[in-house]
Amino acid sequence: MSIDDYILSHITPEDKYLHSLYRATNLRLLRPRMASGHVQGSFLRMLTALVRPQHVLEIGTFSGYATLCIAAALPEEGKILTYEINDEQEDFTRPWLEGSPYAEKIEMQVGDALVLLPQRHETFQMAFIDGNKRQYVEYFEMILPRMSTGGLLVFDNTLWNGHVAEGDHHDAQTEGIRRFNDLVARDSRVETVILPLRDGLTLMRKT
Repeated sequence: MSIDDYILSHITPEDKYLHSLYRATNLRLLRPRMASGHVQGSFLRMLTALVRPQHVLEIGTFSGYATLCIAAALPEEGKILTYEINDEQEDFTRPWLEGSPYAEKIEMQVGDALVLLPQRHETFQMAFIDGNKRQYVEYFEMILPRMSTGGLLVFDNTLWNGHVAEGDHHDAQTEGIRRFNDLVARDSRVETVILPLRDGLTLMRKT
């Protein structure tokens, strides 16, 4: 048994709706590995339950798997605002969000979060960022002033298949993540830890 299979067999089982969504993601979408999946989704759900945020921001909805995991753990009045820049993704994702038990807690916006979010005035207690890796620094600088003190920011893919630690990778995505990792490591506005979960998760608490 692989370590991944061992982990999956020793955590709370995936619910049927999420299992169906994950299966459809793999059958119908290109790059299905972009979906968070059960282990990471379970972790996001637990973080949400611990933080108990009233407002959550997500950038990079994709198929909506992480969105639903977070929404499932929101308090009664909690809401998640999620941005997806790829308008071709909407026809797949929106029905899954609207057909879920958490539809009233989810607002999906299609477009560039860097353009759309500055038009809004919410304060967030939690954020999950899985958008364009080239723009992680820009996302961070935009979001941090909108976070409550003590708020939790989670950035996905921050190890990028290990490329961030390898000197022979200089593509735009790797360099974008490197810039972000270097920035937050020395930024006194946040307390930061990187977890080697899947492709790397950076957790930051706004100080």
